Amino acid sequence: MHVVIVGAGIIGIQTAHALLDDGHAVTLVDPDGLGQRTSRGNAGGIVHVDILPLASPKVWREIPRWLIDPLGPFSIRPSYALAILPWLLGFVRASTPAQVERSTQALIALNGASIGAWERRLGKLGLVQKHLRPLGYACVFSSKPQFEAALPTLQRQEKLGYRLELLTDHAAVKKLEPALGPAAVAAANYPAGVNVDDPAIVTLALGEQAIARGAKLVRGEVAGVTRAATGVETRLSSGQTIASDMAVIAAGAWSRPLCAGLGDDVPLDTERGYNLTLPRGSLGLSRMILFEGEGFVTTPLDIGDRLGGAVEFGGLSLPPNYKRVDAMVARAKRFLPDAKFEGGTRWMGFRPSLPDTLPVISTASRTDRVIYAFGHAHHGLTQSAITAELVGALVARRPPSLSLEPFDVRRFRTR
Repeated sequence: MHVVIVGAGIIGIQTAHALLDDGHAVTLVDPDGLGQRTSRGNAGGIVHVDILPLASPKVWREIPRWLIDPLGPFSIRPSYALAILPWLLGFVRASTPAQVERSTQALIALNGASIGAWERRLGKLGLVQKHLRPLGYACVFSSKPQFEAALPTLQRQEKLGYRLELLTDHAAVKKLEPALGPAAVAAANYPAGVNVDDPAIVTLALGEQAIARGAKLVRGEVAGVTRAATGVETRLSSGQTIASDMAVIAAGAWSRPLCAGLGDDVPLDTERGYNLTLPRGSLGLSRMILFEGEGFVTTPLDIGDRLGGAVEFGGLSLPPNYKRVDAMVARAKRFLPDAKFEGGTRWMGFRPSLPDTLPVISTASRTDRVIYAFGHAHHGLTQSAITAELVGALVARRPPSLSLEPFDVRRFRTR
């Protein structure tokens, strides 16, 4: 069977490998080539312990404070406020206790399977040692009340079997990471945490391996995907048409118009994320750190120390606002008083985000010959390998390893 994959980011490339495993012919279509868009600049963590959706009590506690600051962790460009309104209404609906619990259960299943799926993929290619870094990671809190508010989630993680160590004062935090200053008053340490060597490097390496295994790469912008008499047609803006038996739409933040052409109105938008990559050792940290309530993380990658995060709603066309990077640096200095923030490279990318924080992994409503795999938001790298396995099951018509009901595109019909 020939399958066209629209999008050659980490989701599309991982999916290519899963389909190649089953003996399918694969064509990747992307305007920029292998891993040249959002997959290049994420924080690099495979965050298997993350169980809360963005629409959650934790985030609602912080939003009033964040929205006061136009450069804060959660902001909306004024010129984009009307366009993002439908997404925000969906975000409100996704914040009911019942929906938060449904999203939490889905994230527990999907993220919980992430490391095993990554190890299976890289293991088949002999790349585990080359690209995975079992450094652990930690979540740092800036106040005792903030730490105490997180305890129910931390206790739930423990009940799920995640290894974690609670550090209840600054002395314990500083013993774990000496570079952290007095602003870090408590932490939760996850010794089994894993990150990759560098998101851009691992994505490109997996892409090149897929090409070596027989996948084809076509450079071009996809204008539409339609059902044809004998399969699927993928139409490029150049006028070229690629015929195939099936297609997978894994175009990240650019997926929405392709779904609309197939009859699915998906409330997909983009959370614009920013980062700064500094020379190695600049931050003095030995593991990935998530700074609770600050909207950023730091990761020691092989190519340098990365500071990144925040949520900015501004669509796909507005120019970057790199003052957001300066604001992240200012907040980071509170926690890392001796860090060096000079000489870094700035970047902005587009996270494909849905209001309930869950991706779409399902067949299209009108045809089971088109499969969706997009909307992973902050978890694209984390969920990429397990998503690929699930898409492989859909293509092969075999039972998936997880229930796909929470990720079905049809869940948006009740909006």
